[in-house]
Amino acid sequence: MKQFYIKIELLFEKLTALATAILGNSITFIAALVMVLFWWLRKFTLHQGIDENIRDIIHGTTFLSLFIIQKSFNRFSAILHLKVNELVSSHENANNAVMNLEIKTEKELAVLNKEYEDLVNGNIEE
Repeated sequence: MKQFYIKIELLFEKLTALATAILGNSITFIAALVMVLFWWLRKFTLHQGIDENIRDIIHGTTFLSLFIIQKSFNRFSAILHLKVNELVSSHENANNAVMNLEIKTEKELAVLNKEYEDLVNGNIEE
């Protein structure tokens, strides 16, 4: 029973990682925005009451907020991991390149992350 639980837990972690990556993707947000705009335009042409229009705007905005919050969380998580990696790897001198990671692009974060992976794997010579 314990092995079954471990397998289910690993499957859930993979599914969560996949969902997090999809929901935090900019392309997914754009697709959701187009879908919500189409929904709003379709709903507003049906001559609903003001209450239904306000409800639809709130629902659409809340739906889009999910993608924005997930994107922000993904970025925060990547930054936090890089900072912790720097603290762990710096015995003598800290790497100042990881300061103010909040202003770096995702590509710059990925490059720094790759450098730390190489450091852990012994691919960078000191």
